[in-house]
Amino acid sequence: LLPGVDDGSPSIEASIPVLERFGASGVEVLVCTPHLNASEVDGAPYERHVEILESLKARAPATPRLALGWEIMLDEPGVDLRARHLGLAGSSAVLVEFPRRGVPAQAGREIARLRHSGVVPVLAHPERYWGCSVEQVREWKRDGAVIQVDAVMLTHPSEMGALAIGLLEEGLVDCIASDNHGDVRSLAFARDWLEARGDTEQARLLTHTNAARLLADEDPLPVAPIRRQRGVLSRLRNAILRRA
Repeated sequence: LLPGVDDGSPSIEASIPVLERFGASGVEVLVCTPHLNASEVDGAPYERHVEILESLKARAPATPRLALGWEIMLDEPGVDLRARHLGLAGSSAVLVEFPRRGVPAQAGREIARLRHSGVVPVLAHPERYWGCSVEQVREWKRDGAVIQVDAVMLTHPSEMGALAIGLLEEGLVDCIASDNHGDVRSLAFARDWLEARGDTEQARLLTHTNAARLLADEDPLPVAPIRRQRGVLSRLRNAILRRA
């Protein structure tokens, strides 16, 4: 939602209604995360983004509180991501991603390296990576990744949607993101969807508590598996689990 940057909101005028809607639905903090390649962190336009954020804050509602971060593509191994301006709201938690079609074979080692360096790698949307499986995500979590899925995937009629549900049913997800780009996507949707299923405690942890803990440099709390339900997505999910 940082206006005029990357592939997100095109303007302040487009960002304001989204922020108003988020505030009305209970979102307290929103971290803007434009894309950045790990190989280009030395030239990251942080100061420019601070200026843009201040311009947005001048016209935005008081809630949610706005902060900066990045979604860093791990296109090159071994890059130092410990600088606080690379973290989410200046925390040790850094949002990272892999190429959607071509997760590197050394992905687990890179996650472990980042964690040992003092960075908490928050892995964005593993459900979108081609060929990804529940067991692969389980291994990344063992390597030290915090797992984040996108809210829009929870009812997406596809293998990606089925994998997102499968990860929740295995208790592998730590938090959920809106992935809003100046559009109608919403974190409240994920919260309401989970609560309607009866997974109220998971809804709180996934959409509020664990995000707050990460921004406070605290480890996320364990999230219990959500309840398994029958239906088309359930059958598709089970087919993916069998194949994995």
